[in-house]
Amino acid sequence: MYIRKTLAIAAAICSTLPLSGQIDPVRAEAYFKEAKAFCERDGGRLWGVSLCGPMVIADAATGTIATNQPAPEAARPRSLGFANAITEWGGVQWSTFVWQLLASFDEPSRGVLMMHELFHRVERPLGLMTPDGQNNHLDTLEGRYWQLLEWRALARGLGSSGTERTSAVRDALAFRLARRQVFPAAAENEVLEEIREGLAHYTAIVTTASSPQDAASSAILVLADYAKRESLVRDFGYASGTAYGVLLDAWSPGWTRQLKGPEDLGERLRVAAGIAVTGINSREAADQAALRYDSASLRTAEEKRDADQKANVAELRRRFVDGPVLVLPNAGGSFSNSGITPIPGVGTVFPTVHVTAEWGVLDAAQVLRPDDRSNITLPAPASVQGSMLEGSGWTLKIAAGWVVRAGNRPGDFQLVRNVPRQ
Repeated sequence: MYIRKTLAIAAAICSTLPLSGQIDPVRAEAYFKEAKAFCERDGGRLWGVSLCGPMVIADAATGTIATNQPAPEAARPRSLGFANAITEWGGVQWSTFVWQLLASFDEPSRGVLMMHELFHRVERPLGLMTPDGQNNHLDTLEGRYWQLLEWRALARGLGSSGTERTSAVRDALAFRLARRQVFPAAAENEVLEEIREGLAHYTAIVTTASSPQDAASSAILVLADYAKRESLVRDFGYASGTAYGVLLDAWSPGWTRQLKGPEDLGERLRVAAGIAVTGINSREAADQAALRYDSASLRTAEEKRDADQKANVAELRRRFVDGPVLVLPNAGGSFSNSGITPIPGVGTVFPTVHVTAEWGVLDAAQVLRPDDRSNITLPAPASVQGSMLEGSGWTLKIAAGWVVRAGNRPGDFQLVRNVPRQ
């Protein structure tokens, strides 16, 4: 293992934590050994390739890193220490980890996190890396209702066997189809997330499980965990992909070796389980099946949540759309997937953001990004004088060569290069 200093500069994707604590080389070495043991136990069985690969653990606050192989001479990626992600360094794809997060986990949770990111490293060569899906329908009443029913049925299927399991899977597929009948574009977009993040989490669960039964139990816990989350828009793929993957292991061993690109895991499971399409394509049948999963109380809870969410979206629209704003150029940064809130027709509000870019350093409790990720929007500050700006829930340190000027609407501002006017 090799310990080195690194620049504490942000740019990454995935979940983040406050950053502090110099890396303990002994503990880091133990973590690398844990990951290696899981990789070697799998031995390429699952995907036909080894999951072992370059790993780097980093702490951005202290500037320390640990690697499981000699670090390249190339300049260090600015993202190290700010997120768990895949990063190119010296022409090689590395799985990168936040030290504080790894150090705070127990061994089973740490194993899942490490194997999740190690799969992401080989996902592109396997032809399974997908772009972001636009799944804002999962923030609506109908989208969430049918998604949560699908998860309840999948959990029942994971916890049973024989005809009871088949019946539960049939219900899950009926709920899945009912949702997609309400939202015709959902199928294509949902598949993108279920493949990219779902397969990574499925891989992490099964490679760290002690048995198929343990994997099924873990998948049930994953479903329960994600069902409690405020937003399913970015998170749902982890739970769905894990559940469908573990069920496919039971019906179609070796299915991962047959997967040549993104495809609907629900459809693959339907075929493997011998479930006829005619048994799942009736809305009336889905409504009847829903009664077996306490749908009345779920509907009541989701209606209340929907009313609260609409009030929240209205307030966010007031702050980030209708009121005066400051618009920053797009930049890579640390954007948490948990707790995001879509504003229909506008974009998505992300919480807890840290960005270091050529234009400066931003720390914000919330930012708005359009669906095309073309910029970052903040509520306008009271003053735009000086290189350190503050607004409601955010601070911005502006780099040399950049300046705040008037925006497109009265009262708006934008951060631009300070090019002398002719």
